[in-house]
Amino acid sequence: MASTPPLPVKDALDPSGQGTLLDPYPSSSWRHSYFAPISPFFNAYDRFALWRADLGLPHPGTVESLQKETKSTHLSNFIFDGARADLTKSLSMSPLFQVTHSFALGSQTAPPSYNFGAIFGSTKVFLQGGVDHDGNVSGRFNYGWTASTVTKLQAQLSSQVGHNMIQLEHDYQGQDFSINAKTMNPSPTDATGIYVGSYLQSITKNIALGIESIYQRPTPESSEFSSAYLAKITGTDKNWIATAQTQGLGILQATYWHKLSEKVEAAADLQVIALPQRREAIATIGAKYDLRLATFRAQLDSTGKVSALLEQRFTPTFAFLIAGEIDHFKNAAKVGVGVMIESSTLTPEEMGMPPQP
Repeated sequence: MASTPPLPVKDALDPSGQGTLLDPYPSSSWRHSYFAPISPFFNAYDRFALWRADLGLPHPGTVESLQKETKSTHLSNFIFDGARADLTKSLSMSPLFQVTHSFALGSQTAPPSYNFGAIFGSTKVFLQGGVDHDGNVSGRFNYGWTASTVTKLQAQLSSQVGHNMIQLEHDYQGQDFSINAKTMNPSPTDATGIYVGSYLQSITKNIALGIESIYQRPTPESSEFSSAYLAKITGTDKNWIATAQTQGLGILQATYWHKLSEKVEAAADLQVIALPQRREAIATIGAKYDLRLATFRAQLDSTGKVSALLEQRFTPTFAFLIAGEIDHFKNAAKVGVGVMIESSTLTPEEMGMPPQP
């Protein structure tokens, strides 16, 4: 019986005769052999990633916006006294480009001021800058590499010693977690500055836990490290959010926000400091009412302060503001009035306002 002659190399690698050479050493085989010592770690990570994807956990938000709903309901970021005016000119909407002239005078806590600001925004870039009457310049630059990765830069230049600041920041938003790293006034020569890192992870569909660590190095000879632990609980219908943040054993901040209806929101904030050298607690409750062309905020805290702010929009381009605060314990009061005027050719619907009758 005649022996079968050996096949040519081409036919041995391509038994089908289609003219395509087959790899005698499949990539999977050499990869498996090359990574054989650590392949169990890759397999464990793949199983863990698949298990997390099957859970369908939601995105928990960011540490920076942990108390966003409470802050938007309370007056801490909106109250003012004296007189103010904001004149805005929208030059373009796609990309966004607008300039603003801001005036303030008559305040009991701040001197008269003027600020010129500009905003530019596109799908990947966000630019914001401002300069005041004293020559202080501030700016912000955000660049979105992808939908989940953003790099941020903030800077402030001041004529006053010690008021200059530069901050570098990077955000990464995963499917069920968020990571943030930032540094303020870093020095590459002696590593001084402030360094902050945070991580927030969804544990269930309603609970997220996180940590934020701060490393401060004001001088090469001194440094300080601290960590804060975070928790966030969200209602199944997203109509209420509770948060807690503790730093060490003596500082606690807890918030609760509830959306009572489409137009009414309420929020509460509790800050407790129980340190050997300082002991105090401040509780704040507030509410926000969104009317057809107006927004009203009211707030009461345990220090005896009662404050309110009404923003009445008469037309899509003109709004009138009136703010007031009474401190019962100090027997003091503050009142503020302001106007916001916007020059734009956009329709009310394009500006997000209800159509006029």
